[in-house]
Formats: sequence, C-alpha cells, structure tokens
Amino acid sequence: MKKLGVLAGLLALSFQAHAAEPQGWDNGGWTLHLGTGEASQRITVNRETAPLWQHRFSGSRIELVGELGLSYWWTTQDVQAGYSSHNWQLSAIPLFRWWPGDRFYIEGGVGATAFSERRFHDKNISTTFQFGDHIGAGYQLDRTTRVGLRISHFSNAGIKHPNPGMNVVQLTLGKAF
Repeated sequence: MKKLGVLAGLLALSFQAHAAEPQGWDNGGWTLHLGTGEASQRITVNRETAPLWQHRFSGSRIELVGELGLSYWWTTQDVQAGYSSHNWQLSAIPLFRWWPGDRFYIEGGVGATAFSERRFHDKNISTTFQFGDHIGAGYQLDRTTRVGLRISHFSNAGIKHPNPGMNVVQLTLGKAF
C-alpha cells in the first residue's frame, strides 16, 4: 500500500511541475486510473499519445489515441494456495474517443496486455497475454485536466481455458503537459 502512495505522490508532483506551462492534450498527457473489481484493486499510470487521427463533423469530433500503461493489481482477501496476492500488467491500447461537444467524451478501445501472474487471487486466467476491452466517459475540466469513469474487461478470448476474465471499474484523472 505504501508503494501505491509513493506512486500517486510522484504523479501528483509531476502534474504540479508542469502546471505553469499548460499545453493542452495536443501533445498527449498522463492518466491515473484507480479501480476496483471482483475482490481486487488496481492502480494504473498511462502515457497517452497526442491524437494519431482526428475527424471533425457537425460540432463534434472523433479521435484515435494510444495508451501505454503500467498497472499494479492487489487483493487484501485470502489467496488460494499457489495463487498470488498481486499482479503487474503492461498494456498498449488504441482508444477511440468521441467528443460530442467541447468537454464531454465517450471512449472505447481494445488492445493487448500482459500480466506477470496467471494465477491471481482466486482466478486462473491461463495465459499472461490478455486482451483488454475498455469503455468509458469523462469530462474535461479545463484545457489540461480530465476526469472520467472507465469499465475494463481482460480476457484471453478463448486462446486457452479456463478463461474467466477479470473486470474492473476505474475512476480516472488525466493531465496534459
């Protein structure tokens, strides 16, 4: 738990260090995701790219961004013998984001992830390689700050069984530099 506090503190300091020169999301930014689901918690730090593609129409826009992330999962509940109480995850997610106006957005994407453990808490996910499906919505508070809610599902798409999948609901905070 102490590691998570240090990680969140470093990210907050990084946000403050760049606050004097707001550039907006045209250059990308960083996002922090705090999540919970199925007796586990997850903290993620993502590097979001600048828009890779963008299309404007009728007062709205659609953009494609990339997210590269590092996550740490943990559980405080009893763990079965041979299972881990924590799990690291790397991810690369192409994400479409629709902005119907200037501040509100809806997002969705599917990408590749890799876990450090196949047996976490009470689940055997069979493979360290998983697909991540994400859907969410959010609001841009100002030119450089966004908040949102995202639901994510991780599964190996039936490559190997068992394939129980893992789900998480996350609060997100994003900061552009």
